[in-house]
Amino acid sequence: MRKILVSILLIFSSQLIFSQPDDLAKMLEEEMASEPTIDYATASFKTTRLVNAHTIENVGRGVLDMRISHRFGPMNSGIKNFFGLDQATMRVALEYGLTDWLMVGGGRSTYEKTYDSFLKAKILRQSTGKRRMPISLSYMGAWQTKTIPFVDQNRTNFYTSNFFFVHQLIIARKFSEGVSIMIAPTVVHRNLVPTANDPHDLYSIVIGGRAKITRRMSINLEYIYQLPDTKPVGTTNSLSLGFDLETGGHVFQFAFTNSAPQVERAFIHETRGSWSNGDIITGFNLSRVFTLKDPRARNKEAKKEW
Repeated sequence: MRKILVSILLIFSSQLIFSQPDDLAKMLEEEMASEPTIDYATASFKTTRLVNAHTIENVGRGVLDMRISHRFGPMNSGIKNFFGLDQATMRVALEYGLTDWLMVGGGRSTYEKTYDSFLKAKILRQSTGKRRMPISLSYMGAWQTKTIPFVDQNRTNFYTSNFFFVHQLIIARKFSEGVSIMIAPTVVHRNLVPTANDPHDLYSIVIGGRAKITRRMSINLEYIYQLPDTKPVGTTNSLSLGFDLETGGHVFQFAFTNSAPQVERAFIHETRGSWSNGDIITGFNLSRVFTLKDPRARNKEAKKEW
């Protein structure tokens, strides 16, 4: 009888010993599942541009975005210009994600033969859960120069006279799966101004929003308000309507706007057309991304960083 009792005790104790790791693992999983996580808002906008202006979005680390922007002439130019299709302004650019929070880019525009470069850095990300942040915030800084001959050849013109600098804070919020809003205070610095009474620094506010129509299509609205104290004489505020269409690796954006240029200093402060006068320009943005760095390698690097 004693041998039987000892055998039963040994069986029960072995079951308890071997079942403890499973129980502990289960308890750990339950504890980790109960801990709050950080849920970041993603895809607030389809691409890095709304219509003309930058959005809160960056291209991912190791991703190269080749962009072609095309604007035709005003539709009210009539049949002799085929309602603007005979005229064209174009920008070709490359943009690259250095990290998940920092991207750089540069391009060349036919408008006044302009070269430009920029960087955009994420500062805050909208999130819920363990960390609550109601907005996303990014900084965009750009350098631009036009290379056409100087208008006034009699004055002293330096190489840097045609330099322009742009500073912009982009504030955005994704209100739902289909609706996002952004606002971006902007300052454009001009090294050379027409007269001594003209300000070097021009101030504006970009206001825009996106509404999804389907999973692959959205409608965008963008308005740029120039502060009256620094608004150049004869210019109008830029108003643009866009439609995003995602087709696999491409994002195609249709644009209706009164701004032909595609660099900040120009479409913000050098727009002269008006929707009320029929100065509506059609165009498109075409974005094609290439993943230059293996996503698996990026994941390994991310693990090392943590």
